[in-house]
Amino acid sequence: MEFDVGARLKQIREQHGLSQRALAQRAGVTNGTISLIEQNRSSPSVSSLRKVLQGIPMTLAEFFSSDDLPPPEQIFFKGTELIELAGELKGTVGQVSFRQVGDLRSRNLQILHERYAPGADTGRTMLQHESEEGGIVIKGQIELTVGDRKELLGPGDAYFFDSRIPHRFRNIGEIECELISACTPPYL
Repeated sequence: MEFDVGARLKQIREQHGLSQRALAQRAGVTNGTISLIEQNRSSPSVSSLRKVLQGIPMTLAEFFSSDDLPPPEQIFFKGTELIELAGELKGTVGQVSFRQVGDLRSRNLQILHERYAPGADTGRTMLQHESEEGGIVIKGQIELTVGDRKELLGPGDAYFFDSRIPHRFRNIGEIECELISACTPPYL
């Protein structure tokens, strides 16, 4: 099986979060050189490839070895792949489910699929953290208190606030409330 230098360079560049232009600048080559290599329209010499890899930085041995590469970053997630966080929370009243999209080790944004059973509450002690958060109610109703302001939100309603302000979520309705939220930087 033939080794695809272009596809491998593109994979590594993207895993390191680099554009073609950024890698070219780091390596001291033109971005056209990177583009031609990735499209397999140019077969680089060992010294040219080594120069490009120094912009990552990576050795030729690492480049040609697939064993030590981290798996590609996941982009799409099935519902069964969301990570349940509610089991780790303390002080909640009623059944609350916080299902997180992906692993946050290299992320600055947390996206949650939240469900609050009737009577569920994030607790009497208001939440407060160094973030911003927002969300949209999909189903049911949620009472959201932010500072001294309180609002009952229903399907299609949304919120967005500075999470340093004390806040609390309560489902005072008779059916489950479901919402999608985002928080940056991640809190839970």
